[in-house]
Amino acid sequence: VVEGATAGGHSAPPRGKLVLDERGEPVYGPRDEVDLSAIAKLELPFWVAGGSGTPEGLVAAREAGASGIQVGTLFALSEESGLREDLRQRLLDSLREDALHVRNDIRASSTGFPFKVAEVATTASDPDILEERPRLCDLGYLRVPFQTESGSIGYRCPAEPVDVFIRKGGDPEETEGRACLCNALTTNVGLGQTRKDGFEETPLVTLGADLRGPKRLLELHPDGWTAAEALAWLTT
Repeated sequence: VVEGATAGGHSAPPRGKLVLDERGEPVYGPRDEVDLSAIAKLELPFWVAGGSGTPEGLVAAREAGASGIQVGTLFALSEESGLREDLRQRLLDSLREDALHVRNDIRASSTGFPFKVAEVATTASDPDILEERPRLCDLGYLRVPFQTESGSIGYRCPAEPVDVFIRKGGDPEETEGRACLCNALTTNVGLGQTRKDGFEETPLVTLGADLRGPKRLLELHPDGWTAAEALAWLTT
């Protein structure tokens, strides 16, 4: 899968020195553009992702030699996606009002890779709400191994409690702005944890930054769409 910079979730950072725009998002340039003709010459099957989720994007990908496209946002917003219904409806409402924004956050993910964050009220996309969450790393899907002083293998995550991360040899600067994606993403699909003290985990939605496809599909299906309807539109 050959992924462009607008794809949802994690994405590669720009090549070369990191430059941020006025919104604090990484700036991509010509060096980051994919040469699909060079990839096609490898004579291996490939799919194009990021900004290709339209009928025209599918045609262009195939003409460039791709087997097809990988589409996320259209299906994340479909009825069967598994996204919590209240979140899905709020995203569609914002899309109708042309008020849905997706930022490429360089701090949210503990992996260090840029991560697309849909700006939705009352979610961890709000820095104040993110800051209010008690730090806790109990799922640990994004932990990384390190060698302890005794030579054994330990695990740490920049989104865990700061003092714990430092005690494990982590750099405190790495903890700034980190979200617990493990708990947030499971909360997105209705599997969020409720703590013993009553705290409920907060969602954090990721979508692709290119919303042209969803906007066009919403014009055809004002009340939302199914996965089958999205697929039918893509292949028309």
